[in-house]
Amino acid sequence: MDSNVVADTDRAMEIRPKMQLSGTVSKIKLAGAVVDVGLSKPGVLHISQIVSPDNQPIKRVEDVLKEGQQIDVWVKKVVRKDDEERFELTMIHPLDLEWRDIKVGNPVKGKVVRLEKFGAFVEIGAERPGLIHISEMAHGYVKQPSDVVKEGDEVEVQIIDVNRRKKQIKLSMKALQPEPEPEVKEKPKAYPTPKYESGPKREKKVVRKPRRKGEEDNTALLETINEPPAENEPTYMEIAMREAMEKAKDRKKKADERKSKVVSKEQEDLLSRTLENKVQTN
Repeated sequence: MDSNVVADTDRAMEIRPKMQLSGTVSKIKLAGAVVDVGLSKPGVLHISQIVSPDNQPIKRVEDVLKEGQQIDVWVKKVVRKDDEERFELTMIHPLDLEWRDIKVGNPVKGKVVRLEKFGAFVEIGAERPGLIHISEMAHGYVKQPSDVVKEGDEVEVQIIDVNRRKKQIKLSMKALQPEPEPEVKEKPKAYPTPKYESGPKREKKVVRKPRRKGEEDNTALLETINEPPAENEPTYMEIAMREAMEKAKDRKKKADERKSKVVSKEQEDLLSRTLENKVQTN
């Protein structure tokens, strides 16, 4: 085939990583094999990218590949240098999502591969399955993951966290689900307070307790105490004033009597001294 035609074929195919190709092993070397994939230049298959039928490590290329053998490979890398291209191939199925492609917020599709009490693991084409925690399966309460998904189910999820160092991917189903509308509790109807027609008020009857045997009838005495004072009867204030005035008069009267006694005694003493003086003079 003309080299220009092959080059045009390469450009038309737009060789890119992860592209699947079929080829023929044209040469075997210690470090790998050369594979003709119908491009302008053959691809290089390193021994580390060769997969044995039982997925065990290989020691020699000849243990797995033979010259002229038809194999399926994927483009691992396209190296361009000095206007030349070199294709690195692999027999290992490439990941659909590399770590650099896993970004928070991206929606992805996957397959449930394992259920646990705390959630479900989903294969999304990355190096490790992602985990949907039970709290991220639905907006409402989920008793156990099997109530929502089963192994083998195809699900659509959103990436909510990535830890490349720990190789952990956290997924969410409820992030792609519409949030339920909050329940609006109806307020109890306010009924108007019934209006009653006003009428004549009934007087409350005083029910008197029956008098026990031996008890005195003090009704008349209580009625006498509670009766308002007569018009001419002095009030308590007037009675108190009168008593105070009488006591004051008594005190004044007693004081006057004591004073008069003192004066009389002084007069008697003076008269006695006068008489004595006269007697002595005579």
